[in-house]
This record gives sequence, structure tokens and C-alpha cells, in this order.
Amino acid sequence: MSTTASTSIELDIGGMTCASCANRVERKLNKLDGVEASVNYATEKAKVIVPDGYDPLLLITEVENAGYSATLPKKQQVEPQADGSEADPELDALRQRLIISIILTVPVIAMAMIPALQFTYWQWASLTLAAPVVVWGAFPFHRSAWINLKHGAATMDTLISMGTIAAFAWSLYALFFGTAGMAGMTHAFELTVAPSDGASNIYLEAASGVTTFILAGRYFEKRSKRRAGAALRALLEMGAKDVAVLRGATEVLIPIDDLRVGDRFVVRPGGKIATDGVVVEGSSAVDESMLTGESVPVEVGPQDQVTGATVNAGGRLVVRATRVGADTQLAQMAQLVEDAQTGKAPVQRLADRISGVFVPIVIAIAVATLGAWLGAGFPVTAAFTAAVSVLVIACPCALGLATPTALLVGTGRGAQMGVLIKGPEILESTRKVDTVVLDKTGTVTAGKMTLMDVLTEPGVERSDVLRLAGAVEDASEHPIAQSIAKAAVQEVGMLATPEDFRNVEGKGVQGVVDGHAVVVGRETLLAEWAEELSPELATAKAEAEREGKTVVCVGWDGQARGILVVADVVKPTSADAIKQLKALGLRPVLLTGDNKAVAAEIAREVGIDDVVAEVLPSDKVDVVKRLQSKGNVVAMIGDGVNDAPALAQADLGLAMGTGTDVAIEASDITLVRGDLRSAVDAIRLSRSTLKTIKSNLFWAFAYNTAAIPIAALGMLNPMLAGAAMGFSSVFVVGNSLRLRGFSSVVRSKN
Repeated sequence: MSTTASTSIELDIGGMTCASCANRVERKLNKLDGVEASVNYATEKAKVIVPDGYDPLLLITEVENAGYSATLPKKQQVEPQADGSEADPELDALRQRLIISIILTVPVIAMAMIPALQFTYWQWASLTLAAPVVVWGAFPFHRSAWINLKHGAATMDTLISMGTIAAFAWSLYALFFGTAGMAGMTHAFELTVAPSDGASNIYLEAASGVTTFILAGRYFEKRSKRRAGAALRALLEMGAKDVAVLRGATEVLIPIDDLRVGDRFVVRPGGKIATDGVVVEGSSAVDESMLTGESVPVEVGPQDQVTGATVNAGGRLVVRATRVGADTQLAQMAQLVEDAQTGKAPVQRLADRISGVFVPIVIAIAVATLGAWLGAGFPVTAAFTAAVSVLVIACPCALGLATPTALLVGTGRGAQMGVLIKGPEILESTRKVDTVVLDKTGTVTAGKMTLMDVLTEPGVERSDVLRLAGAVEDASEHPIAQSIAKAAVQEVGMLATPEDFRNVEGKGVQGVVDGHAVVVGRETLLAEWAEELSPELATAKAEAEREGKTVVCVGWDGQARGILVVADVVKPTSADAIKQLKALGLRPVLLTGDNKAVAAEIAREVGIDDVVAEVLPSDKVDVVKRLQSKGNVVAMIGDGVNDAPALAQADLGLAMGTGTDVAIEASDITLVRGDLRSAVDAIRLSRSTLKTIKSNLFWAFAYNTAAIPIAALGMLNPMLAGAAMGFSSVFVVGNSLRLRGFSSVVRSKN
């Protein structure tokens, strides 16, 4: 590439039907001078690095010359519609194509397979119904096959197009030039393997049936793929939509897009911080877990930095905007997710790889059959009958069922177990995964603060500490205060309402409960009231803090009375889940924004040896990339917004369903229950589903391949072709249904 300044252009690519299409577009773009392109089949996007001033129309023209469409993405396409969906003309067109094909194909198959329905001239009715299916319904396959042919390639689309056209064309010949169009023509219900006159048989049910089955498979695949960009929309929707800006002493509500650097805006308790900025007035606790993964809210005051989309959990703040729009940390995180998704290597579909070998072999057999019959002195009609029969029988309708049926059954079983698998391209990664990166907060741990211990001075009752501390904490909005109040209610019952309650910003709370002047918070707050911890409690406090726990001090009536130890606790099933992940041959790595002391303690408790702590969202992506660069195939399990870029970057992303929508959308698999053992289920189920798909594809080809010699010998009849299609389909469906018996480790361990 040139050393001149460069810029990045994104293109939406249309018309791709397989991973080889993405590779073809990528090669075309990379042949242009100064252009470096990466095309992702899953997201249907191309990320192109070009010299500054490069005309995007040149890129679009090059893509169109390759047989595909390309457009510059429109900003308004990011916004969802009123019903929460995103307009997708390609998906709508495919749905329409599928529905009409089903309506037309069902009677064609019924008439061909059931002699009682074969009324006089039924064959012409079949032609009338089948023609739109084969010509219009299968047009995407014919178009793709033509593009592949121009580039000397063969995919599953080539096989579909070739087989359906052969069956349809021979049926036309039999109807117009043979005896199949005569009154009284029937398909007898017999599976003979004797030489027959091809001019008396039609194969319209095979042509329309294959088209409809495979259209159904493509529709379900396309519908799952359209979710690929949902993580970006979810991220952008997390930010505030309006902001209260100070104009002098007056608050003016304006759209977030009108906010400018230097503007001062107000953030009330419970509200989202509109953009990145610096606090100029007030102090509060800010929940930054969605960005940092840190489970404890951060205390902020004047001159402290705050980040857009984080939540103000305490008092009123006035913030001066320092970054807006695309410069904010939230926007940069959205870019990280997009870069990670675009950078994923396209997953080659197994059916395409098989077709790439199978199609040339079938064509060679058909040509050899034609030559052999002509060489043996048989009539041209008989020779062409045998050759076309090879092409007809080689197009297995079960190929269209192999992937979608296994996916439907596998994903349905997964849904029953709380495991949601998004699409077929995900499954191949599960077989290869050797490293599992786990976010700590909300994944291995509960993700919320819990009262762990109550330590008291000699002569002080635990219940008194909880009763009095819980009463004043209950009046506070701080997340730690609420966790203490909740624990107090569970242990001592109803709490009194404090009098003269006051929130000492950044330090704690105080109030009068049952005649006692109670102070709860930092040790410095108690010191202001001349209440000092005993050496024993001070030592216990220091030890707890070394372990990464949060300590709240309690005092009343002029004396320190005890301490409350609060921490994010490990989920009871996490250790068992880690053990089972290791049993699957996977290496667990704990990745967290929390400090090293907390991370090491959690890792020790659940049995993880590798720990990476104190990382930011961009660092999480870098950790995943670093593992991948060493040859590891990485699965990432997380639940927060801060995990979304890493989930997208990983070869396999698993999101806890109890987490944020952004993490769920950026992932490949969602674990609804929030139980880490569901990750074990997800990987086992994905591997079983992939294994089923592979066996389905084998049998889909095997049944029809076995019939190729019969076709080559000129002994194929329509009923045999239909039987081969039916038996292979029944086998594929039956094989897929075995996934309903897949057992969950969560249930078996409970």
C-alpha cells in the first residue's frame, strides 16, 4: 500500500450467498491500487482502507463487476423502526419467495407421489405450478451459480441450480416432444430399476421440491444473520437521548446531538451521565460497571472524570462536557465491536466445501455417461436420458434440510435448557475452542454487592449493628447501602425510619435511630465524631481490604461498634462449571476490570490458574487478540457492556442472559439462566449439533450418490427419484430429532 494518508470506508455488500462469495469480493477489491479490504460474510459488510480522497464509487463499481451489489451505509439505517425491528428488503423478498414457492410446490409433490390425485392432464397442471418455483423461486441459486461459473468455482448453489434446471428441462422435453404430455399419463407407484424411456416421465416435483426446501434453509439462515449488527444499535441506544444543559442558572433540555464540548449539564440521582466530562459541582457514587467491570460504584467529586452512559447512583452532579459524539468512550466501544465483527474470518459452509468437490465429479459422471451410451451405439435420446438422470438424482433435497433441521432441533433443545444459539456459522468454532476467557463480575460472581460478614467490638451484639446500621443505610440510594439494608431486613426484620438523616457525600450516612446517633461509612467519617476502631477491628478491616472486599464502619453514641464486610460473591455453581469446562479440554482464563487482589481470590476459589486483572474494554479485546495470535481458539463469556467488544472479537462469544442487551447482541450464544454451567451445556450442545449436521450432510449426499449408478445405467424412474429424495429427507429429519434427547449438566447436577 501507499505510504500516503489513508481513510476507512465501509460498504454494505448484497447478493452474497456463501463464504466463497465474500472471498471473491475481497479479492476483487484488493486488486485495486492502494486498497486493502476485508469482507465479512456474516455481517455482509466490507471494511476498506483507501488513500485519502479515494472515490468510493470506484469500490462500488468493482463489487458490481464481480456480480454483487454495494452501497455506502446510511446513518439512519442504524436506528430501529417503531416495532424494534430493522428494515431488511432482502429478507422480506426471501420470505415472499419462500411462501409462494411452498404454496405452489405442495400440490406438485402430492400429485406426483399419489396416483389417486393424477387426474387427466395433471402433468400440465404440475408444469403450471412448478415453472414459477423453478424459474423465479430458484432465481437466487441460478444467479449465484452463473456468477460462480464465470469465476470457475462451484458451490452448493451450483449443484442446486444444475439439478433443478436439468429436472425441469427434461420434464419440458418429455411433455412437449415425448409422450409425457399425453392424456392419461401417470406415475405408477413402483420402484423398478429397469431401463425406461425418459421421454415418458417428468421430474417437476424434484425440481420444485428441492428449490422450496433449500429456500427454507436460506431464509432461516438469513434471519439469524440479520442480528449481526444489533450489538451496535444496542450500544448506541444506551446513551442518554436528552440532556439538561445549564444556560446561566437555568436548565434547558436539549437533544444529546446538540450538546457541545464545554457545555455544563445536570445529572440527577438515578440518571445517566450524558457524555464524557469532568464534575464541576457535587459529589456522588457512579456505577461504572458497564464500562470497567468494577463491581463497586466509584465515588466522584469536583475535577473527577466521568464517562457517558454510566449511572449516577447518588447525589446531583453538574458536569462539563469534554468529549461528545464519536469521540466518547461509548462511541469508541461501538467502533471496537464493529471492528471485531468485521475482522472475523468468514466461516466456510461445509455444504459449499463438499459441493466444490461433488459438482465437478457429478458433471464428469454425466458427461462420461453420455459418451458411454453414444459409444455403445444407443440412440441419442436414450443417452441424454441417462446423462440428465445423473444430474437430477445428484441434487439432494435433503441438502437443504441438513443444516436447518439440526439447527431447529438443536436450538429448540437449547432454548429449553436456557441456551440460545444464534446461527449455523457459530457451531464450527465450538469444536475448535481450546481456551475460555471468563469475565468476573456477573459471570463467575453474582455481579452485585452482598454482606459477607459482621464483626463487632466486645460486648456489642451483631443484631444491634445490623438493626441500627441497616436503618440509616436503608434511607440511602447507594448500592452498597442498599445491600446492607437488604441483609439487615433478612436477619433482624423491619427497620426503623431514621430521624435527622444526612448523606455525607463521599463518606457515608448518619442519622438518629431509636434515640441513638448512628454513623455509617468510611473510617474517616467515624473519626470526625471521635469514634475510633479498636486495634483488632482495624486489623480485620485491613485484611478484608487486602482481599479486595469493601468495609463499612459503624458507630453510635460516640463509640465505634463494628464493621460490615461487603463483597461481590462467587456464584455457588461457578466452581463446578470451571471443573466441567476443564473436563471438556478447555483452559479457563479469568479476565476482569477489578483489582488483582479481588481477581486472585475469586480465581483461587473457583479453580482458575490464569488471571488477567485491571483491564479496560479495549484491553479485553487485546487480551483475546493476543491469545488468538498464539494459535488459541478463544471463547469469551461475559455479561456487561464492557465485554461486548471482546465477545465480538472472540471466535465464540457467550453472554449471560442476566447481563446487558449489548453483551447479548454481540455474542454468538446467550445463556439465559445466568448459570455458568450453561456454558458447558452450550459448548456440548453446539458440538453435538455440528456433529449432527455433518452426519446429515453425509447421508444427504450418500443416498443420492448411491443412486447415481442406477441413473447412469438409464434405469431411473420418477418414483425412484422421489423415493431417494424422500428417504434421505426422512433420515436427515430423524437424525436431527435425536438432539431432543440431549441432557443438560445443570439439571443433572441439581
